[in-house]
Amino acid sequence: MEVFDFHEHPLILVDLELVYEEKQDAYEDEHGDDDDDVNLVIEEEFRCPCDRCDEEINEHHRYYYKCSSDSCDYSIHKFCVNWKGLPPTLKHPFHEPHILTLKHNYFTWRCEICRKEYENSEESYSCSHCTIHIDRDCALTEEYKRVYYHPSHTHPLVLISKPILCYCHMCGKEHKGNFYQCNTCVDFFIHSDCVALPRKLFIQDYYTDGAFSHTHPLTLSYSFPKADRAAASYPRCRVCGKSFMDQDTLSSYKCEKCWFYTHLDCATSRKEPFMGILTSPGLGKLSKNYKDSDHPDLLHLPFTDETHSILKHKFFRTIGSESFGVNEGKLLTHMSHPHPLTLIDSNCNDITLSCHNPMEKIELLCNGCVRPITSMPFYKCSKEDESCNFALHEWCTRLPDQVQNHPGHSQHPLVLLPKAPYDFGVFECAICKLDCNGFVYSCVDCGYDVDASCAFIPEEITHQAHPNHLLKRVQSKPNTKQCRACIEDIHEDDFSFSCGSCDFDLHPGCALLLQQTIRHKFDKHPMKLSYLPIENHKNKYFCEICEKKFDPERWFYHCNECVQSMHTCCTPFLLECEGAHYSFSDRSLYKHVNIKFGGIHKIESHPHPLSFVHGTPHDGNCTVCLDELSYEMIFKCLECEFAIHFGCCKIKFGSIYNIKSHPHPLSFVQGTPNDGHCRECWRGLSYKMIFKCLECEFAIHVKCCKNFSPVE
Repeated sequence: MEVFDFHEHPLILVDLELVYEEKQDAYEDEHGDDDDDVNLVIEEEFRCPCDRCDEEINEHHRYYYKCSSDSCDYSIHKFCVNWKGLPPTLKHPFHEPHILTLKHNYFTWRCEICRKEYENSEESYSCSHCTIHIDRDCALTEEYKRVYYHPSHTHPLVLISKPILCYCHMCGKEHKGNFYQCNTCVDFFIHSDCVALPRKLFIQDYYTDGAFSHTHPLTLSYSFPKADRAAASYPRCRVCGKSFMDQDTLSSYKCEKCWFYTHLDCATSRKEPFMGILTSPGLGKLSKNYKDSDHPDLLHLPFTDETHSILKHKFFRTIGSESFGVNEGKLLTHMSHPHPLTLIDSNCNDITLSCHNPMEKIELLCNGCVRPITSMPFYKCSKEDESCNFALHEWCTRLPDQVQNHPGHSQHPLVLLPKAPYDFGVFECAICKLDCNGFVYSCVDCGYDVDASCAFIPEEITHQAHPNHLLKRVQSKPNTKQCRACIEDIHEDDFSFSCGSCDFDLHPGCALLLQQTIRHKFDKHPMKLSYLPIENHKNKYFCEICEKKFDPERWFYHCNECVQSMHTCCTPFLLECEGAHYSFSDRSLYKHVNIKFGGIHKIESHPHPLSFVHGTPHDGNCTVCLDELSYEMIFKCLECEFAIHFGCCKIKFGSIYNIKSHPHPLSFVQGTPNDGHCRECWRGLSYKMIFKCLECEFAIHVKCCKNFSPVE
């Protein structure tokens, strides 16, 4: 307490910053993480009039004195208390050309600032050159008004009297206008608009015309260091979709109850303070940039569920349902299979036949497109025993023999082959970069191969993750972009679906193969594809399949009712045993989603029949390369414990091989510390089985190598 001669009671100095922090702590202690207070009304910032100058006292003055008596509401700015003597002259921003002098007036005059009229005998600050008078309160208060205490900075800031063009250290943008400067740090500036931003922002649809809203109040945060961004899985702005990279010291708005972050400029508009939301490119509301009539066959993604695919979209719509069952006798001879195929439809009497059903752990994949067969009619091998599991969608029997002018290989037609001309028919699709053992459209002379779905990759699509804008098929240029689904790079010359007006891109596989909903045996509700972190979910995200933490900025599947989530790449494991866990990769797609496992095979290096399966942790290590077999394509012996990677089945130690990605012959050897790093994955080669060049320093892991062949 302090005693002053201008007031009858002692005064208490109050720090409004400390008062605000105490109120915040008290509120959090009382409410905790309770999410029921969605209609919370943000308490207004402290304001009261100063009894000395009649100006408002608010948190930006930071310090003020209040009366110690409960019965007295006297309040005064700290700087008003410090008016112990009136300076005889001063320079005032209202009248910068001349110095103002304190004078005693013997006439009636009016203050040029507050327009208050005074009788004679009152003092004013007057200009000896002009007829300008400013009363003492306005003259001195205006001087102190220029001092601003802002929570983002440790020192007081002073208002610069003239507008300038300057970088703002709060929002990170260059502005022209009024700025506050720190005289201690000298090079620290905050634009006056940013200084005035509210600490709490509560935005709902009626403020923004549906462009953007959030259930909870947003809190102004004055920094976003890398450690905090990492803890939040490096979030993107929920309005513009861009990252917070290199913005450690800049301010942003965030939600304290869920993973919701926005840039200052995205959460606010400079035209209408704090309420108008920017709607151009990003995740907010977008204006439609195309006419439906101009795109009658436009593909709208994601597909609703596993019952839909690009081939069904293209050929089922063209042919129509009346085409089913036209083959008399319901038998079909198809080039892809040596046995006749039987049409399975609703009139079929075989009660043992079932369609693909994850809820019942029944798997039935098409040998053509390797997509699930979820409904009748379809074709199945007519052999009565169960040694052949060959099946085809009805529309996959109608695929054209050739594809002309494919965007990835327009110089030659691509010819439909039932199996790729490689070992066991496995190839890497040039479009989606996934291994496949289904039908292939191939230019054999050029070695260009695409799977049946990517052979008909559309020129343009729309996607629910970026509604109302067309996404066009493009080949990436040298400036690398990221796929919004998996947050992985889209490499140069690779295809992607890209928005021409926004920074939004998708890998073809992420766009075409991730359906809107999936079913889980242990969840009675459909799980929906989520493009953003879930509201009211502040905790970390864990996958129900592999039980590992994941980044909610990558797309994932989620059930709102049961609050369960899973990686998109783990969804194929709904058909595996409960103990199966997938080693999560950065891709949003399960890497073997286009592989149909099964069948019995023979290889030269082992006398017993082998089953083509997906490796598990119980299968141990490969007999040839010694690497783990978990989650890889493997051959597993039906009679002994022999197991080998699919890619290692024809490798012999010390033999010489050619690979597609290197011009020189390679030797199959065990790596040493001197061999450096793999040219594909850039991991160490020491004590791994590798292909090593005989003419240069090139070396690569066996598991990273595809399409190799022995030197004749």
